[in-house]
Amino acid sequence: MVNDKIRIAAALLANSHSGVALTGAGISTPSGIPDFRSPKSGLWSDIDPLAVASIYGFRQNPSAFYEWIYPFLDIMLNAKPNAAHLALATLESWGILNSIVTQNLDTLHTRAGSQIVYELHGHIRELTCIHCFTVYDANPVISQFLKNREVPHCTKCEAILKPNVILFGEQLPVNVYIAAKEAVRKSDVLLIIGTSLEVAPASELPLIACRNNAKIIIINRETTYFDSRATVVINGDAAEILPQIMSCMEAVG
Repeated sequence: MVNDKIRIAAALLANSHSGVALTGAGISTPSGIPDFRSPKSGLWSDIDPLAVASIYGFRQNPSAFYEWIYPFLDIMLNAKPNAAHLALATLESWGILNSIVTQNLDTLHTRAGSQIVYELHGHIRELTCIHCFTVYDANPVISQFLKNREVPHCTKCEAILKPNVILFGEQLPVNVYIAAKEAVRKSDVLLIIGTSLEVAPASELPLIACRNNAKIIIINRETTYFDSRATVVINGDAAEILPQIMSCMEAVG
């Protein structure tokens, strides 16, 4: 059954000229980055996300935010793109995928070589001063934070630096979201990977694709609300499944 589904997914992608991939935390868990909801290992495990990871909570108690994110920053900075990230970069280079829309912060898509990536929830490449809005490259700032565990401050005005990630209570980057919606609207295939489709507005993107007659491929460990409307659903590890799809495409074409 899985082999049949892989062949179907491979055929859909092989005939695509304006595909879009929508990715969530599940594409990066094979790289060692925890997702948000898994018991004990998830990012929200044992904490109140609204208290720690909201913009209000950050302004009230930035130390709590940085204490919470400390172990995950180290993991994300040292993580490497896995076979699923690399497969998507290859599909883009073949002219099959036009872009990637991701809910992830880890920058693994760009590090894998993907060129057009819409990061709906921001990224960890930069930090911004919450007072004077000076932008800092994240690598030296985070490296120092990982050494001394001290909340980073702006060298110009001494206010707190905030990673360029979207916290609860903040709006998504409008231009990024508009561009992502337009890419999905024009897509002929939407490849959904490693997302539960539980978080709006990313969860609404499959509806846009479906209204415009795009074929839907879902690769995810768990079921999603959109499974019944997808052309093909493959439950499993994206880092194992995507290379199989790529091999099938190469064998046929």
